[in-house]
Amino acid sequence: MVTKADMSEEDLDARHAEKMRKKKAARDKIMATKTIEKGLLIVHTGKGKGKSTAGFGMIFRSLGHGHKVAVVQFVKGRLETGERMALDRFSDLVTIKRMGEGFTWETQDRQRDITAAHAAWDAAKELISSREHKMVLLDELNIVLRYEYIPLEDVVSFLREEKPDDVHVVITGRNAKDELIEIADLVTEMGQIKHPFRSGVKPQEGIEF
Repeated sequence: MVTKADMSEEDLDARHAEKMRKKKAARDKIMATKTIEKGLLIVHTGKGKGKSTAGFGMIFRSLGHGHKVAVVQFVKGRLETGERMALDRFSDLVTIKRMGEGFTWETQDRQRDITAAHAAWDAAKELISSREHKMVLLDELNIVLRYEYIPLEDVVSFLREEKPDDVHVVITGRNAKDELIEIADLVTEMGQIKHPFRSGVKPQEGIEF
C-alpha cells in the first residue's frame, strides 16, 4: 500500500487536485438544488459570547451590498457601543432604535422594563412590516422574552404569520424560547469554553462594547 510518505510532491499535488475536483463536482450538484430565496428568521443564542456580535456582523454584511437595515436594541439602549457608533456613519442606510433602559439588574424596575420592551416590540413590528429594510436586527429580544416582559405568543405569531417574505429578521440573546427556535430558519447556539471575565478581566472597548 502506498502511503503519503512514499509519494512525491507532484503525486501529492495531483491526488489533492483530483480530490478537490470530485468535491467541487459534488458541491456544485448540491448547490444546483438550492433555488429558494426568502427572508430568513435567524436566532443567535447560547451562553457563549458573540451573539450580538454575529448579528451586527450580518448587518454590516448587508450594508456592504447597499441594503437598508434596521436595529432595535431591547436592552443595551443606553450603552455607547462601537457597533452603534460605526453604524452612525451609514445614516442613509441604517435605522437604529435604542429602546432599552439597560440590563434588568441595573434598572431594578420591572414595570419600567415592561414598558420599554413593549415600545421596542412595537417599533420592531413597524420596521419589519414596512419592508423598507432588507434586514432587521432585534438585539437581545430573547432577554425580554425570558423575563416575560412581552407575550411570547404575540412575537411568534407575528414572525410566523406577518413577517414579509423578503425581510431577514435576526434575533439575539441567550435562552431562546423553544417556540421561537421551532419557527426559525437558522439557529446558532454560542458555546462558552473560556471567558476572560472569569479571570478578573473587565469588559473592554472593541470586545464587549
